[in-house]
Amino acid sequence: MDPVSRSARAAALPAAALLLLTAATATGCSGGGRPDADAATATPAPAADTAGAAPTPFSTQKLDWKKCPAPSRAEDSNAAGRPPGNDWECATLRAPLDYAHPDKDTIGIAMIRARATDQAHRIGSLVFNFGGPGGSGVTTLPAFADDYSTLRTRYDLVSFDPRGVGRSNGITCLSDKELDAYYAADATPTTKDQEKELQDRIATYADGCRKHSGKILPYVGTTNAARDMDLMRQVLGDAKLHYFGISYGTELGGVYAHLFPRNVGRAVLDAVVDPASDPVQSALAQAGGFQLALGNYMTACGKTSDNCPTEQQITGLLDRLEKKPIPGGEGRDLTQTLATGGIAQSLYSKDFWDYLTEGVEDAENGDGKILLALGDTMNGRGQDGKYSSLQASLNAVTCADFAQRYTVADVQKKAAEFRRTSPVFGDFMAWSLLQCTGWPAKGEWQTPDVSAKGAAPILVVGNTGDPATPYEGAHKMAQELGQGVGVEMTYRGEGHGAYDSGNACVKSTVDAYLLEGTVPAPGKVCS
Repeated sequence: MDPVSRSARAAALPAAALLLLTAATATGCSGGGRPDADAATATPAPAADTAGAAPTPFSTQKLDWKKCPAPSRAEDSNAAGRPPGNDWECATLRAPLDYAHPDKDTIGIAMIRARATDQAHRIGSLVFNFGGPGGSGVTTLPAFADDYSTLRTRYDLVSFDPRGVGRSNGITCLSDKELDAYYAADATPTTKDQEKELQDRIATYADGCRKHSGKILPYVGTTNAARDMDLMRQVLGDAKLHYFGISYGTELGGVYAHLFPRNVGRAVLDAVVDPASDPVQSALAQAGGFQLALGNYMTACGKTSDNCPTEQQITGLLDRLEKKPIPGGEGRDLTQTLATGGIAQSLYSKDFWDYLTEGVEDAENGDGKILLALGDTMNGRGQDGKYSSLQASLNAVTCADFAQRYTVADVQKKAAEFRRTSPVFGDFMAWSLLQCTGWPAKGEWQTPDVSAKGAAPILVVGNTGDPATPYEGAHKMAQELGQGVGVEMTYRGEGHGAYDSGNACVKSTVDAYLLEGTVPAPGKVCS
Protein backbone atom coordinates (compact mmCIF):
# COMPACT_ATOMS: atom_id res chain seq x y z
CA MET A 1 0.00 0.00 0.00
CA ASP A 2 1.40 3.41 -0.95
CA PRO A 3 2.36 6.03 1.70
CA VAL A 4 -0.55 8.33 0.89
CA SER A 5 -3.19 5.68 1.46
CA ARG A 6 -1.42 4.51 4.61
CA SER A 7 -1.52 8.02 5.99
CA ALA A 8 -5.22 8.28 5.23
CA ARG A 9 -5.90 4.98 6.96
CA ALA A 10 -3.97 6.10 10.04
CA ALA A 11 -6.00 9.30 10.21
CA ALA A 12 -9.29 7.44 9.94
CA LEU A 13 -8.36 4.63 12.30
CA PRO A 14 -9.33 5.86 15.79
CA ALA A 15 -13.05 6.32 15.17
CA ALA A 16 -13.50 2.93 13.54
CA ALA A 17 -11.32 1.01 15.95
CA LEU A 18 -12.83 2.53 19.07
CA LEU A 19 -16.19 1.20 18.00
CA LEU A 20 -14.59 -2.18 17.52
CA LEU A 21 -13.00 -2.11 20.94
CA THR A 22 -16.11 -1.20 22.85
CA ALA A 23 -18.42 -3.39 20.84
CA ALA A 24 -16.21 -6.42 20.91
CA THR A 25 -13.92 -4.64 24.20
CA ALA A 26 -17.01 -5.98 24.35
CA THR A 27 -25.48 -11.03 25.62
CA GLY A 28 -31.44 -15.60 28.32
CA CYS A 29 -36.37 -18.71 29.07
CA SER A 30 -39.69 -17.65 27.80
CA GLY A 31 -40.39 -14.04 26.95
CA GLY A 32 -43.20 -12.01 28.38
CA GLY A 33 -46.30 -11.04 26.48
CA ARG A 34 -46.53 -7.89 24.43
CA PRO A 35 -47.18 -4.90 26.69
CA ASP A 36 -48.60 -1.68 25.37
CA ALA A 37 -45.67 0.45 24.18
CA ASP A 38 -46.46 3.44 26.41
CA ALA A 39 -47.73 1.43 29.35
CA ALA A 40 -44.38 -0.37 29.39
CA THR A 41 -42.82 2.67 31.02
CA ALA A 42 -45.83 3.68 33.05
CA THR A 43 -46.65 0.37 34.75
CA PRO A 44 -43.56 -1.51 35.85
CA ALA A 45 -43.66 -5.25 36.33
CA PRO A 46 -43.16 -6.47 39.89
CA ALA A 47 -39.73 -7.75 40.84
CA ALA A 48 -39.43 -11.48 41.38
CA ASP A 49 -36.18 -11.08 43.33
CA THR A 50 -35.97 -8.16 45.72
CA ALA A 51 -32.53 -8.43 47.36
CA GLY A 52 -30.84 -5.09 46.80
CA ALA A 53 -33.66 -3.92 44.55
CA ALA A 54 -34.61 -0.26 44.29
CA PRO A 55 -37.65 0.84 46.27
CA THR A 56 -40.42 3.08 45.07
CA PRO A 57 -40.45 5.79 43.78
CA PHE A 58 -37.50 4.57 41.68
CA SER A 59 -39.26 1.43 40.46
CA THR A 60 -42.41 3.37 39.48
CA GLN A 61 -40.73 6.21 37.60
CA LYS A 62 -41.76 6.92 34.03
CA LEU A 63 -38.97 7.46 31.54
CA ASP A 64 -39.17 10.59 29.40
CA TRP A 65 -38.08 9.26 26.02
CA LYS A 66 -36.94 11.94 23.59
CA LYS A 67 -34.92 12.32 20.42
CA CYS A 68 -31.30 11.48 21.17
CA PRO A 69 -28.68 14.23 21.32
CA ALA A 70 -25.27 13.93 19.74
CA PRO A 71 -22.78 11.80 21.68
CA SER A 72 -20.90 13.58 24.42
CA ARG A 73 -17.11 13.66 24.54
CA ALA A 74 -17.20 11.49 27.66
CA GLU A 75 -19.00 8.80 25.65
CA ASP A 76 -17.09 9.04 22.38
CA SER A 77 -13.71 10.71 21.98
CA ASN A 78 -14.41 11.00 18.24
CA ALA A 79 -17.92 12.38 18.62
CA ALA A 80 -18.75 14.07 15.33
CA GLY A 81 -21.74 16.00 16.61
CA ARG A 82 -24.29 13.74 14.91
CA PRO A 83 -27.19 12.16 16.82
CA PRO A 84 -27.85 8.47 16.08
CA GLY A 85 -30.95 8.92 13.89
CA ASN A 86 -34.72 8.85 14.00
CA ASP A 87 -35.04 5.20 15.05
CA TRP A 88 -33.43 5.97 18.40
CA GLU A 89 -34.77 7.64 21.51
CA CYS A 90 -32.99 8.45 24.76
CA ALA A 91 -33.97 8.85 28.39
CA THR A 92 -32.39 9.12 31.83
CA LEU A 93 -33.13 6.56 34.55
CA ARG A 94 -32.84 7.87 38.12
CA ALA A 95 -31.21 5.37 40.50
CA PRO A 96 -29.96 5.56 44.08
CA LEU A 97 -26.28 6.44 44.20
CA ASP A 98 -26.04 4.11 47.21
CA TYR A 99 -28.62 1.32 47.27
CA ALA A 100 -28.06 0.95 51.02
CA HIS A 101 -29.31 4.52 51.46
CA PRO A 102 -31.79 5.10 48.62
CA ASP A 103 -33.26 8.17 50.34
CA LYS A 104 -30.04 10.12 49.80
CA ASP A 105 -28.22 11.03 46.58
CA THR A 106 -29.27 9.76 43.16
CA ILE A 107 -27.45 9.22 39.88
CA GLY A 108 -28.75 9.46 36.31
CA ILE A 109 -28.25 6.44 34.02
CA ALA A 110 -28.32 7.43 30.33
CA MET A 111 -30.33 4.99 28.20
CA ILE A 112 -31.08 4.49 24.51
CA ARG A 113 -33.54 2.28 22.64
CA ALA A 114 -34.96 1.42 19.23
CA ARG A 115 -38.43 -0.13 19.19
CA ALA A 116 -39.05 -3.63 17.84
CA THR A 117 -40.01 -3.61 14.18
CA ASP A 118 -42.63 -6.37 14.59
CA GLN A 119 -44.67 -5.04 17.49
CA ALA A 120 -47.31 -7.74 17.08
CA HIS A 121 -44.74 -10.37 18.08
CA ARG A 122 -42.63 -8.29 20.46
CA ILE A 123 -40.99 -10.27 23.28
CA GLY A 124 -39.79 -7.31 25.34
CA SER A 125 -36.57 -5.35 25.75
CA LEU A 126 -33.12 -6.78 25.01
CA VAL A 127 -30.55 -4.95 27.13
CA PHE A 128 -26.94 -4.77 25.88
CA ASN A 129 -23.68 -4.14 27.66
CA PHE A 130 -20.72 -4.00 25.28
CA GLY A 131 -17.92 -4.27 27.80
CA GLY A 132 -14.97 -2.28 28.97
CA PRO A 133 -15.85 -1.75 31.72
CA GLY A 134 -16.13 1.81 30.48
CA GLY A 135 -17.72 1.41 27.06
CA SER A 136 -20.70 3.62 26.28
CA GLY A 137 -23.75 1.60 25.28
CA VAL A 138 -25.55 4.77 24.22
CA THR A 139 -23.05 5.33 21.41
CA THR A 140 -22.11 1.72 20.63
CA LEU A 141 -25.56 0.18 20.12
CA PRO A 142 -26.64 2.53 17.30
CA ALA A 143 -23.25 2.16 15.63
CA PHE A 144 -23.63 -1.62 15.47
CA ALA A 145 -27.40 -1.84 15.19
CA ASP A 146 -27.27 -3.50 11.76
CA ASP A 147 -25.60 -6.52 13.38
CA TYR A 148 -28.65 -6.94 15.61
CA SER A 149 -31.38 -6.17 13.07
CA THR A 150 -32.75 -9.73 13.23
CA LEU A 151 -33.07 -9.46 17.00
CA ARG A 152 -34.79 -6.10 16.66
CA THR A 153 -37.72 -7.72 14.89
CA ARG A 154 -39.04 -8.94 18.26
CA TYR A 155 -37.10 -6.92 20.81
CA ASP A 156 -36.72 -3.29 21.66
CA LEU A 157 -32.94 -2.91 21.51
CA VAL A 158 -31.81 -1.12 24.68
CA SER A 159 -28.45 -0.08 26.03
CA PHE A 160 -27.07 2.37 28.56
CA ASP A 161 -24.02 4.11 29.93
CA PRO A 162 -23.36 2.36 33.26
CA ARG A 163 -22.80 4.56 36.28
CA GLY A 164 -19.42 6.24 36.02
CA VAL A 165 -19.38 5.87 32.22
CA GLY A 166 -19.97 8.46 29.53
CA ARG A 167 -23.13 10.48 30.09
CA SER A 168 -23.83 8.70 33.41
CA ASN A 169 -21.38 10.78 35.45
CA GLY A 170 -18.38 9.57 33.45
CA ILE A 171 -15.24 9.39 35.60
CA THR A 172 -12.73 12.21 35.13
CA CYS A 173 -9.18 12.01 36.51
CA LEU A 174 -6.71 14.13 34.53
CA SER A 175 -6.76 16.78 31.81
CA ASP A 176 -6.29 15.75 28.18
CA LYS A 177 -2.73 17.12 28.19
CA GLU A 178 -1.94 15.23 31.39
CA LEU A 179 -3.40 12.04 29.92
CA ASP A 180 -1.18 12.36 26.84
CA ALA A 181 1.85 12.29 29.11
CA TYR A 182 0.41 9.56 31.36
CA TYR A 183 -0.30 7.10 28.55
CA ALA A 184 3.01 7.77 26.77
CA ALA A 185 5.18 7.22 29.86
CA ASP A 186 7.25 4.11 30.51
CA ALA A 187 4.97 1.42 31.99
CA THR A 188 7.63 -1.29 32.43
CA PRO A 189 10.29 0.03 34.82
CA THR A 190 13.68 -1.65 35.02
CA THR A 191 15.38 0.52 37.67
CA LYS A 192 14.46 1.73 41.15
CA ASP A 193 14.12 5.30 39.86
CA GLN A 194 11.74 4.16 37.11
CA GLU A 195 9.72 2.16 39.63
CA LYS A 196 9.38 5.28 41.78
CA GLU A 197 8.31 7.33 38.75
CA LEU A 198 5.65 4.76 37.87
CA GLN A 199 4.33 4.70 41.43
CA ASP A 200 4.24 8.49 41.52
CA ARG A 201 2.28 8.63 38.24
CA ILE A 202 -0.25 6.09 39.50
CA ALA A 203 -0.65 8.05 42.73
CA THR A 204 -1.16 11.31 40.81
CA TYR A 205 -3.77 9.64 38.61
CA ALA A 206 -5.65 8.22 41.60
CA ASP A 207 -5.55 11.60 43.34
CA GLY A 208 -6.97 13.25 40.23
CA CYS A 209 -9.82 10.72 40.17
CA ARG A 210 -10.53 11.48 43.83
CA LYS A 211 -10.55 15.24 43.24
CA HIS A 212 -12.78 15.15 40.16
CA SER A 213 -15.01 12.11 40.75
CA GLY A 214 -14.45 11.08 44.36
CA LYS A 215 -18.12 11.28 45.35
CA ILE A 216 -19.15 8.43 43.07
CA LEU A 217 -16.01 6.24 43.09
CA PRO A 218 -17.30 3.91 45.87
CA TYR A 219 -20.55 3.30 43.97
CA VAL A 220 -19.50 2.49 40.38
CA GLY A 221 -18.87 -1.24 40.89
CA THR A 222 -20.53 -4.09 39.07
CA THR A 223 -22.96 -4.94 41.87
CA ASN A 224 -24.53 -1.50 41.66
CA ALA A 225 -24.60 -1.66 37.87
CA ALA A 226 -26.46 -4.99 38.13
CA ARG A 227 -28.98 -3.39 40.51
CA ASP A 228 -29.40 -0.58 38.00
CA MET A 229 -30.22 -3.17 35.34
CA ASP A 230 -32.94 -4.70 37.49
CA LEU A 231 -34.37 -1.25 38.09
CA MET A 232 -34.20 -0.75 34.32
CA ARG A 233 -36.08 -4.01 33.80
CA GLN A 234 -38.88 -2.90 36.09
CA VAL A 235 -39.20 0.57 34.60
CA LEU A 236 -39.18 -0.84 31.07
CA GLY A 237 -42.11 -3.05 32.08
CA ASP A 238 -40.39 -6.42 31.63
CA ALA A 239 -41.10 -9.35 33.94
CA LYS A 240 -37.72 -10.84 33.00
CA LEU A 241 -34.42 -9.25 31.95
CA HIS A 242 -33.42 -10.36 28.45
CA TYR A 243 -29.74 -9.57 28.12
CA PHE A 244 -26.81 -9.61 25.70
CA GLY A 245 -23.47 -9.11 27.45
CA ILE A 246 -20.11 -8.89 25.69
CA SER A 247 -16.66 -9.01 27.32
CA TYR A 248 -16.95 -7.29 30.73
CA GLY A 249 -20.69 -7.36 30.03
CA THR A 250 -20.51 -11.11 30.71
CA GLU A 251 -19.25 -10.46 34.23
CA LEU A 252 -22.01 -7.92 34.74
CA GLY A 253 -24.55 -10.46 33.46
CA GLY A 254 -23.19 -13.15 35.79
CA VAL A 255 -23.40 -10.85 38.81
CA TYR A 256 -26.95 -9.88 37.82
CA ALA A 257 -27.93 -13.56 37.59
CA HIS A 258 -26.48 -14.17 41.05
CA LEU A 259 -28.38 -11.26 42.60
CA PHE A 260 -31.65 -11.78 40.73
CA PRO A 261 -31.75 -15.40 39.46
CA ARG A 262 -35.54 -15.54 39.12
CA ASN A 263 -35.51 -12.36 37.03
CA VAL A 264 -33.24 -13.80 34.30
CA GLY A 265 -34.95 -14.19 30.95
CA ARG A 266 -33.06 -15.10 27.80
CA ALA A 267 -29.44 -14.12 28.37
CA VAL A 268 -26.37 -14.55 26.19
CA LEU A 269 -22.79 -14.01 27.39
CA ASP A 270 -20.26 -13.59 24.56
CA ALA A 271 -16.45 -13.14 24.93
CA VAL A 272 -16.58 -14.40 28.47
CA VAL A 273 -14.68 -13.12 31.49
CA ASP A 274 -13.47 -15.85 33.86
CA PRO A 275 -15.30 -15.09 37.13
CA ALA A 276 -13.10 -17.42 39.18
CA SER A 277 -9.85 -15.55 38.44
CA ASP A 278 -8.32 -12.92 40.68
CA PRO A 279 -6.48 -9.97 39.08
CA VAL A 280 -3.15 -11.80 38.86
CA GLN A 281 -4.74 -14.84 37.23
CA SER A 282 -6.76 -12.64 34.89
CA ALA A 283 -3.73 -10.62 33.85
CA LEU A 284 -1.70 -13.78 33.20
CA ALA A 285 -4.52 -15.27 31.15
CA GLN A 286 -4.92 -12.09 29.15
CA ALA A 287 -1.18 -11.90 28.49
CA GLY A 288 -1.40 -15.45 27.18
CA GLY A 289 -4.49 -14.61 25.17
CA PHE A 290 -2.85 -11.71 23.38
CA GLN A 291 0.29 -13.77 22.80
CA LEU A 292 -1.84 -16.53 21.26
CA ALA A 293 -3.66 -14.03 19.06
CA LEU A 294 -0.35 -12.52 17.96
CA GLY A 295 0.91 -15.97 16.99
CA ASN A 296 -2.31 -16.70 15.10
CA TYR A 297 -1.97 -13.39 13.27
CA MET A 298 1.64 -14.10 12.27
CA THR A 299 0.74 -17.60 11.02
CA ALA A 300 -2.17 -16.30 8.94
CA CYS A 301 -0.17 -13.35 7.65
CA GLY A 302 2.69 -15.59 6.56
CA LYS A 303 0.35 -17.56 4.30
CA THR A 304 -0.51 -14.52 2.20
CA SER A 305 2.42 -12.10 2.50
CA ASP A 306 6.21 -11.99 2.63
CA ASN A 307 6.09 -8.80 4.67
CA CYS A 308 4.89 -10.13 8.03
CA PRO A 309 6.59 -9.15 11.29
CA THR A 310 8.09 -11.82 13.51
CA GLU A 311 7.85 -11.90 17.30
CA GLN A 312 11.57 -11.13 17.48
CA GLN A 313 11.05 -8.14 15.21
CA ILE A 314 8.22 -6.81 17.37
CA THR A 315 10.09 -7.24 20.65
CA GLY A 316 13.14 -5.61 19.10
CA LEU A 317 11.05 -2.65 17.95
CA LEU A 318 9.55 -2.24 21.42
CA ASP A 319 12.99 -2.37 23.03
CA ARG A 320 14.23 0.37 20.69
CA LEU A 321 11.16 2.51 21.34
CA GLU A 322 11.80 2.34 25.08
CA LYS A 323 15.19 3.96 24.47
CA LYS A 324 14.20 6.28 21.64
CA PRO A 325 10.58 7.03 20.61
CA ILE A 326 9.86 7.87 16.97
CA PRO A 327 7.65 10.58 15.43
CA GLY A 328 3.95 9.78 15.37
CA GLY A 329 2.73 12.94 13.66
CA GLU A 330 1.35 16.26 14.87
CA GLY A 331 4.25 16.78 17.25
CA ARG A 332 3.69 13.54 19.18
CA ASP A 333 5.96 10.53 19.57
CA LEU A 334 5.28 6.80 19.48
CA THR A 335 6.65 5.39 22.73
CA GLN A 336 7.07 1.78 23.77
CA THR A 337 3.93 1.97 25.93
CA LEU A 338 1.75 3.44 23.19
CA ALA A 339 3.08 0.97 20.63
CA THR A 340 2.34 -2.00 22.88
CA GLY A 341 -1.21 -0.77 23.37
CA GLY A 342 -1.54 -0.29 19.62
CA ILE A 343 -0.35 -3.83 18.89
CA ALA A 344 -2.83 -5.21 21.42
CA GLN A 345 -5.63 -3.12 19.92
CA SER A 346 -4.96 -4.54 16.45
CA LEU A 347 -5.52 -8.08 17.75
CA TYR A 348 -9.14 -7.51 18.78
CA SER A 349 -10.31 -8.41 15.27
CA LYS A 350 -8.92 -9.96 12.10
CA ASP A 351 -10.26 -6.87 10.34
CA PHE A 352 -7.38 -4.92 11.92
CA TRP A 353 -4.53 -7.31 11.24
CA ASP A 354 -3.49 -5.33 8.15
CA TYR A 355 -2.99 -2.29 10.37
CA LEU A 356 -0.53 -4.26 12.47
CA THR A 357 1.46 -5.38 9.43
CA GLU A 358 1.64 -1.84 8.07
CA GLY A 359 2.14 -0.24 11.45
CA VAL A 360 5.15 -2.37 12.35
CA GLU A 361 6.71 -1.89 8.91
CA ASP A 362 6.23 1.87 9.10
CA ALA A 363 7.61 2.03 12.64
CA GLU A 364 10.71 0.13 11.52
CA ASN A 365 11.17 2.93 9.00
CA GLY A 366 10.72 5.67 11.59
CA ASP A 367 7.01 6.44 11.05
CA GLY A 368 4.85 5.77 14.12
CA LYS A 369 1.51 7.12 12.87
CA ILE A 370 -0.42 3.86 12.52
CA LEU A 371 0.68 2.28 15.80
CA LEU A 372 0.12 5.59 17.59
CA ALA A 373 -3.41 5.80 16.17
CA LEU A 374 -4.08 2.28 17.42
CA GLY A 375 -2.62 3.11 20.82
CA ASP A 376 -4.80 6.22 21.03
CA THR A 377 -7.82 4.11 20.26
CA MET A 378 -7.02 1.76 23.13
CA ASN A 379 -6.84 4.79 25.44
CA GLY A 380 -10.02 6.48 24.21
CA ARG A 381 -8.22 9.46 22.62
CA GLY A 382 -9.93 11.29 19.77
CA GLN A 383 -8.22 12.78 16.74
CA ASP A 384 -8.54 16.24 18.30
CA GLY A 385 -6.71 15.17 21.46
CA LYS A 386 -9.85 14.82 23.60
CA TYR A 387 -10.33 11.71 25.72
CA SER A 388 -13.52 9.84 26.51
CA SER A 389 -14.13 8.41 29.98
CA LEU A 390 -13.33 4.90 28.67
CA GLN A 391 -10.08 4.17 30.51
CA ALA A 392 -10.87 6.21 33.62
CA SER A 393 -14.17 4.38 33.97
CA LEU A 394 -12.46 1.03 33.41
CA ASN A 395 -10.01 1.80 36.20
CA ALA A 396 -12.74 3.02 38.56
CA VAL A 397 -15.03 0.01 38.06
CA THR A 398 -12.15 -2.46 38.37
CA CYS A 399 -10.93 -0.88 41.61
CA ALA A 400 -14.46 -0.68 43.04
CA ASP A 401 -14.89 -4.40 42.31
CA PHE A 402 -11.60 -6.00 43.34
CA ALA A 403 -10.22 -5.63 46.87
CA GLN A 404 -6.65 -6.67 45.98
CA ARG A 405 -4.01 -3.93 46.17
CA TYR A 406 -0.62 -5.05 44.86
CA THR A 407 2.88 -3.76 45.58
CA VAL A 408 6.03 -3.49 43.49
CA ALA A 409 7.33 -6.55 45.35
CA ASP A 410 4.21 -8.51 44.31
CA VAL A 411 4.83 -7.60 40.67
CA GLN A 412 8.51 -8.53 40.84
CA LYS A 413 7.65 -11.97 42.26
CA LYS A 414 5.41 -12.67 39.27
CA ALA A 415 7.38 -10.86 36.54
CA ALA A 416 9.27 -13.91 35.25
CA GLU A 417 6.05 -15.92 34.94
CA PHE A 418 4.43 -13.09 32.99
CA ARG A 419 7.43 -12.88 30.62
CA ARG A 420 7.33 -16.64 30.02
CA THR A 421 3.62 -16.39 29.27
CA SER A 422 4.12 -13.53 26.81
CA PRO A 423 7.46 -12.10 25.66
CA VAL A 424 5.56 -9.21 24.03
CA PHE A 425 2.85 -8.34 26.55
CA GLY A 426 3.99 -9.98 29.80
CA ASP A 427 5.85 -7.08 31.39
CA PHE A 428 3.04 -4.66 30.65
CA MET A 429 0.38 -6.93 32.07
CA ALA A 430 2.45 -7.57 35.19
CA TRP A 431 2.98 -3.89 35.99
CA SER A 432 -0.69 -3.15 35.28
CA LEU A 433 -1.44 -4.94 38.57
CA LEU A 434 -0.57 -1.66 40.31
CA GLN A 435 -3.55 0.14 38.78
CA CYS A 436 -5.61 0.00 42.01
CA THR A 437 -2.74 0.61 44.44
CA GLY A 438 -3.57 3.73 46.45
CA TRP A 439 -7.05 3.94 44.93
CA PRO A 440 -9.35 6.24 46.97
CA ALA A 441 -12.15 3.65 47.29
CA LYS A 442 -12.19 0.09 48.59
CA GLY A 443 -12.91 -2.95 46.43
CA GLU A 444 -15.83 -5.30 47.08
CA TRP A 445 -14.57 -8.82 46.40
CA GLN A 446 -11.66 -11.14 45.70
CA THR A 447 -13.61 -12.64 42.77
CA PRO A 448 -17.26 -12.08 41.84
CA ASP A 449 -19.96 -14.57 42.82
CA VAL A 450 -21.98 -15.54 39.75
CA SER A 451 -23.71 -18.65 41.09
CA ALA A 452 -27.30 -18.41 39.91
CA LYS A 453 -29.29 -21.40 41.19
CA GLY A 454 -32.84 -21.23 39.88
CA ALA A 455 -32.06 -18.97 36.92
CA ALA A 456 -33.20 -19.75 33.40
CA PRO A 457 -30.57 -21.18 31.00
CA ILE A 458 -27.86 -18.68 30.09
CA LEU A 459 -26.00 -19.21 26.81
CA VAL A 460 -22.23 -18.81 27.32
CA VAL A 461 -20.23 -18.39 24.09
CA GLY A 462 -16.44 -18.78 24.09
CA ASN A 463 -14.07 -18.04 21.19
CA THR A 464 -10.91 -20.18 20.97
CA GLY A 465 -8.82 -17.32 19.54
CA ASP A 466 -10.07 -14.52 21.77
CA PRO A 467 -7.13 -12.34 22.95
CA ALA A 468 -8.85 -10.25 25.63
CA THR A 469 -11.12 -12.84 27.26
CA PRO A 470 -9.39 -16.19 26.74
CA TYR A 471 -11.51 -19.15 25.74
CA GLU A 472 -11.15 -20.96 29.07
CA GLY A 473 -13.23 -18.25 30.74
CA ALA A 474 -16.41 -19.48 29.06
CA HIS A 475 -16.09 -22.92 30.65
CA LYS A 476 -15.41 -21.38 34.05
CA MET A 477 -18.42 -19.07 33.73
CA ALA A 478 -20.74 -21.94 32.76
CA GLN A 479 -19.49 -23.94 35.75
CA GLU A 480 -19.84 -21.05 38.19
CA LEU A 481 -23.36 -20.19 37.02
CA GLY A 482 -24.37 -23.68 38.04
CA GLN A 483 -25.72 -26.91 36.63
CA GLY A 484 -28.69 -26.35 34.36
CA VAL A 485 -27.97 -22.61 34.12
CA GLY A 486 -24.73 -22.14 32.19
CA VAL A 487 -24.98 -23.62 28.67
CA GLU A 488 -21.55 -23.56 27.05
CA MET A 489 -21.00 -23.10 23.33
CA THR A 490 -17.70 -22.83 21.42
CA TYR A 491 -16.73 -20.79 18.38
CA ARG A 492 -13.45 -21.89 16.77
CA GLY A 493 -12.33 -18.54 15.44
CA GLU A 494 -10.31 -15.36 15.94
CA GLY A 495 -11.00 -11.98 17.47
CA HIS A 496 -12.79 -10.72 20.55
CA GLY A 497 -16.32 -12.12 20.60
CA ALA A 498 -18.25 -14.54 18.42
CA TYR A 499 -21.68 -13.13 17.47
CA ASP A 500 -20.24 -10.30 15.37
CA SER A 501 -17.57 -12.51 13.78
CA GLY A 502 -19.71 -13.22 10.74
CA ASN A 503 -19.98 -16.92 11.57
CA ALA A 504 -23.40 -18.11 10.42
CA CYS A 505 -23.54 -20.99 12.91
CA VAL A 506 -22.99 -18.72 15.91
CA LYS A 507 -25.47 -16.14 14.71
CA SER A 508 -28.24 -18.61 13.89
CA THR A 509 -27.81 -20.42 17.23
CA VAL A 510 -27.90 -17.22 19.28
CA ASP A 511 -30.82 -15.83 17.25
CA ALA A 512 -32.81 -19.04 17.69
CA TYR A 513 -32.26 -18.88 21.44
CA LEU A 514 -33.15 -15.22 21.86
CA LEU A 515 -36.05 -15.15 19.41
CA GLU A 516 -37.56 -18.62 19.88
CA GLY A 517 -36.18 -19.79 23.24
CA THR A 518 -34.38 -22.73 21.60
CA VAL A 519 -31.56 -23.73 23.95
CA PRO A 520 -28.69 -25.46 22.08
CA ALA A 521 -27.21 -28.70 23.34
CA PRO A 522 -24.44 -27.99 25.86
CA GLY A 523 -21.02 -28.12 24.22
CA LYS A 524 -22.17 -27.13 20.74
CA VAL A 525 -19.26 -26.13 18.50
CA CYS A 526 -19.30 -23.67 15.59
CA SER A 527 -16.30 -23.44 13.24
